[in-house]
Amino acid sequence: MNPITKAQVDTWSDSYQRSETRQLATLALSKTGVNTAAYAPGAGFALRQKFSLEIETLPVTNQKHSGRCWLFAATNVLRERIAKRLNLEQFELSQSYLAFWDKFERCNFFLESMLETAALPTDDRTVSFILQTGVHDGGQWDMFANIVRKYGVVPKDVYDETFQSSDTHEMNAVMNRNLKICAAKLRKMAAAGAGEAEIRAEKERMLGALYAFLCSCYTEPPKTFDFEYTDKDKHYHIEKGYTPLSFCEKYVGDLLEKTVSIIHAPTADKPWNKTYTIRFLGNVAGGRPVKHLNLELKDFKDAIIRQLKAGKVVWFGSDVGKFGDREAGFWDDQLFHLELLTGLDLAISKEDSLNYGYAAMDHAMVITGVNLDNGIPTRWKIENSWGDEKGSKGYYICSDSWFNDYVFQAAVEREFLGDLAVFADQDPIELAPWDPMGTLAE
Repeated sequence: MNPITKAQVDTWSDSYQRSETRQLATLALSKTGVNTAAYAPGAGFALRQKFSLEIETLPVTNQKHSGRCWLFAATNVLRERIAKRLNLEQFELSQSYLAFWDKFERCNFFLESMLETAALPTDDRTVSFILQTGVHDGGQWDMFANIVRKYGVVPKDVYDETFQSSDTHEMNAVMNRNLKICAAKLRKMAAAGAGEAEIRAEKERMLGALYAFLCSCYTEPPKTFDFEYTDKDKHYHIEKGYTPLSFCEKYVGDLLEKTVSIIHAPTADKPWNKTYTIRFLGNVAGGRPVKHLNLELKDFKDAIIRQLKAGKVVWFGSDVGKFGDREAGFWDDQLFHLELLTGLDLAISKEDSLNYGYAAMDHAMVITGVNLDNGIPTRWKIENSWGDEKGSKGYYICSDSWFNDYVFQAAVEREFLGDLAVFADQDPIELAPWDPMGTLAE
């Protein structure tokens, strides 16, 4: 390694002192955040809440202090279909119900993963990754589908929020402490030569304690319920005797079976029109593995636009930590002139962003509209789940150039893939657990 020399520092210091741009930047940054100082108002002016294609949707939801965006976005997709069918102006599905079962199933998935890798040391990269990930709030579309297939759905007023469901940090911390203790005990039992029946009995005891803890946090999920609602014409309705699965069968139908997770990942290890899965990414042991179809950007966008044109909103995942103004409700890569302010080279391709850990999906939302100029998208309308105090009553906008760089995943129905749908049926190529396409939306 070459050390930095005093002569080099003297040269750099002289250059800094002589630069008027650096001196102005020093003044700006002395009392202001980097993004605020670099804000470009003209870019914000161009992000108008006007779209050539826009789907009317229900009021936004609020995930509060939790990482359940993927569940909120997915249930928001489902609720639009139900609300349209029943002529409703207000309706939500219970995100807490799905979060309860996701948490419980993920505890089992974690312990099963620990047993599967019991012969490996804890500093093995795979074991270390599983332990560091633990059980938390984030997820992906296929994980949502697995929970719904197994447990169904219920209206929100049947299983509403609790303090713990809306503020999950402390609950998650307690669960992950317990799970690491459980993992250590099960792995030690396996190393000591304990029989399969003994290990399974101990794991069942552990899961029973976790189930009881989750019931204390959420209350126990309903096994049956009556569905009550008032439509836009103020007519009251009641449908009695549902189970979560029978309600799902009636109101969700086969939507999950005909929906495909598509990604745009322009990296050399993921050729286009191939499917991919990620080892140890999941929540339901015995459920369907996560499966992504990697598409070129134009094909990726075209599928989304075709679904929007059919009047159906689209679940998608992106990196919302990049180039955003949360108050105004904008995401645009031209929103901050960071290179001018900092003097640094900040241009990076989407491929390098993924390969070098700069960007990956971290939040899921719903696309509800797009502005097309001669068929080319210029900006996209987004339904978020951060409440209605930011943006335009909780609805946001992203520029098309931001979409190109920071949108990574979407869930679209097969019919809107056109001729590319055939590729979704391929056996997936397995990727490492730490692949960027395995990141979870929170």
